[in-house]
Amino acid sequence: MFGAEKGKSAPLDGTGLYIGIVQARFNESITDALAQACRTELAALGVAEDHIDQVQVPGALEVPVALQALAEKGGYDGLVALGCVIRGETYHFELVANESAAGISRVALDYQLPVANAILTTENLEQAQARQTEKGRDAARAVIEMCNLLDELG
Repeated sequence: MFGAEKGKSAPLDGTGLYIGIVQARFNESITDALAQACRTELAALGVAEDHIDQVQVPGALEVPVALQALAEKGGYDGLVALGCVIRGETYHFELVANESAAGISRVALDYQLPVANAILTTENLEQAQARQTEKGRDAARAVIEMCNLLDELG
């Protein structure tokens, strides 16, 4: 059986891993907080500061192409997508939320590379603020867990 026993997660170990982060600037106060929480958690899990590359893009729709560029560049064990899409009065919210998520998944599958998706999709700013730290940490933990799992699976 791979991984930890059923129902128990293995300790996360980011030692030696190289992680790329793509941060959308739109709703920057939220995405800055996501990035800070993610980087702090990556460090707590053993990822060296000089093993983390972070780039910024205008918004959530641009995140997948930057993830793809990092995947093409190579040298990363996992990637993290950070952004924040807040519902407005138009259909644009659904378009951005759905297309960014689909693009992120496509990069992960095309490159067989763990990509943690922490693009928040919320109804309002208050919901985004309530989630920014937790979801940044969650993204770090998810990418490390998947890196560890894929390494174990060979």
